[in-house]
Amino acid sequence: MTSRRNTKQLEAIRSVIDDAGRPLSIEEIHEAASHGVPSLGLRTVYRTIRRLQDDGAVANVSVPGAADRYEPAHVASKHHHHFHCRICDRFYDVEGCPGGLSSMLPEGFELESHELTLLGRCAACA
Repeated sequence: MTSRRNTKQLEAIRSVIDDAGRPLSIEEIHEAASHGVPSLGLRTVYRTIRRLQDDGAVANVSVPGAADRYEPAHVASKHHHHFHCRICDRFYDVEGCPGGLSSMLPEGFELESHELTLLGRCAACA
């Protein structure tokens, strides 16, 4: 097993994801991490995100019809949902779960998992 270097780009990207408090797009990660590393390229962000996923530090949040967002794996491992602001296109974590979803299924169906994304306007855009 080869050891991987912790570069200033990696540390900046990891820090942005860890400190955001919400799932971020590649563009949001690039913009925020560029403040600390002005020469940071978009390709480096993609490559670093893949590395962090491979290392189990970052998980993707699938967004139907759009690019994935990324959040720390320890956040993703806890059951939660997301809110998508249709105005600023940001995603936010939503704690809790409505529960009782099995009661909505047709007879004979079994629920194995679910994903819930609430849509609307965030506080800044409302």
